[in-house]
Amino acid sequence: MWSASVATEMFASNPVVLAAGLDSVALTGVLITLGFGIFFWGFERYRTTFAKPEFILSICIALGVVMLAVAPSVFDQVGDLLAIERRPFAISLIANVTLVCLVLALFARTRANQQSVATLTRNLTIGQATDTEVSEQSVYVVIPAYNEAASIRSVVESIPDTVAGYLIQPVVVSDGSSDGTVSVINDTDAIVVDHPVNQGQGGALKTGFSIAQQHGCDIVVTMDADGQHPIDELPKLLEPVIDGRADYVVGSRYIGVDESNNSATRQVGIRAFTWLINVMTKADVTDCTNGYRAIRATELQKMTLSEERFSAPELLIEARKNDLRIKEVPITIEERVAGTTKKPKLGYAMGLTRAIFVTWLR
Repeated sequence: MWSASVATEMFASNPVVLAAGLDSVALTGVLITLGFGIFFWGFERYRTTFAKPEFILSICIALGVVMLAVAPSVFDQVGDLLAIERRPFAISLIANVTLVCLVLALFARTRANQQSVATLTRNLTIGQATDTEVSEQSVYVVIPAYNEAASIRSVVESIPDTVAGYLIQPVVVSDGSSDGTVSVINDTDAIVVDHPVNQGQGGALKTGFSIAQQHGCDIVVTMDADGQHPIDELPKLLEPVIDGRADYVVGSRYIGVDESNNSATRQVGIRAFTWLINVMTKADVTDCTNGYRAIRATELQKMTLSEERFSAPELLIEARKNDLRIKEVPITIEERVAGTTKKPKLGYAMGLTRAIFVTWLR
């Protein structure tokens, strides 16, 4: 690797370079050394991983740095195109744009890696369920659970064997629980699987959906593991789907009964986000975050689901975008039986906002 002093000595004696380049010989040498250093870093990375994007990126950045050292007048031409008279401003603009692009690329790479890990986690978890296709009409009740050992058994045991002639099969997806959530229900009739690492409620729902679809069920129901969704209201949720009047049925505490004791701030937030979704999608719902829902299985596979945590708005918006018949029914939201809420206090509103706009735009 060249040193700055070697580069300085080499280019100090080169009048052609100095004429076209910077006035400072030392700075010219440092920039050229930096350029070669970036190139050789990319070369070494390519020899190790054969990752072309990194190698191409290192070449482009190295060329830009060397060009700044030996031919800075090129940046004057860029400045002329953008009506920027001073060279430092043009260089600063190009550098900042490059930095933003690099940051966005880093975010994209990180997101891609997260999705790969999530997909691997779900595939490993789905393999824990027995791959058995149900021959009779069935409803799979998907229950995402994260550290809900205190309440999950009572929820599972309250689920009836049949409703309106449909076999009811609970599917509990433990989302990396560490409190024995899985062990307390292993001896029940529920299908129980466990994510090796926490993926969020949306990730747990997608795992449950995949299991339900692989088993060939007719209707998928989602409900919480904390006991807030009364099981005796399950027939009310299923009836519009069974009768062929709806493809997506969601419960609402605001046309039903709300005993959740949510704070005033959260109540206002739910209504605000519901209004936003209604405005953006021409939906007509009153409770966009309600997790007690029933979906026709054949329609579920049409929906693009990528949200790992804030899944409620994604499901609702995807249902509208795929022209599913949506119906809202009054239900009761009871107070949590045990444990504490897993919803983030500071990031909840930001997460919902991001999920709404990302789902709406894609």
